[in-house]
Amino acid sequence: MRTIFTLLLFSIGFQSFAQEVDADAVLQQVVQKLNSVKDYSVEANIKANIPLIKIMPVTASIYFKQKDKFKVVSKGIAILPKQGFTDVNAFLMKKGSYMAVSGGVKTIDDIKTNLISVIPTGETSEIILAKLWIDTKRDVIIRSQVTTRSSGTVLVDYSYGTEVQYGLPNQLVFTIDVKKFKMPKSVAADLNKTDKQKQKTADKDQKGTITIKLTNYKVNKGISDNVFKEK
Repeated sequence: MRTIFTLLLFSIGFQSFAQEVDADAVLQQVVQKLNSVKDYSVEANIKANIPLIKIMPVTASIYFKQKDKFKVVSKGIAILPKQGFTDVNAFLMKKGSYMAVSGGVKTIDDIKTNLISVIPTGETSEIILAKLWIDTKRDVIIRSQVTTRSSGTVLVDYSYGTEVQYGLPNQLVFTIDVKKFKMPKSVAADLNKTDKQKQKTADKDQKGTITIKLTNYKVNKGISDNVFKEK
């Protein structure tokens, strides 16, 4: 009986802790860190593992400037999902456009995180739901699961290195739904060319992964607006 009572107290205490987490406060700590980044450039190595399509690894240069300037320069086909890369950051910075709900404490790869569900308050938002697993010790997102109107659900795992103080990752691993995810036109054309037998295989294996490794960050060094102009 004493053991059952102890377990009951522990369960109540854990639930109370989850309820006491201020989801908005947790998010704003992340946003504050992201806001410290006025601009950056970084080199990216992109590897896509998409069923039925052979895509060679691609290198690219990425440029960002507050509040929404973003450009990717690459000689190859760079599949760079914006979900979890730029779209979530831009969404979180519009504080009045969503409500946040705490989902309690979750452990991911030995990192204790707070799960925060972010729900848009407007009906026209591209993002329908964002689940964010946040490391509150470093105020960074460890994992996100973003459901959008146009590209289905995208799961992203983040790793951090030298730029963690800015909330900038050194690696992102995207898990996508191939059928719903928006592919570059040339890649989508290759998918449409697959024969019926291959298409049956695709129906069974709809998930793909995109791994982006980021190196040589240059943060808050100043970037000209000319960089973002179309040539």
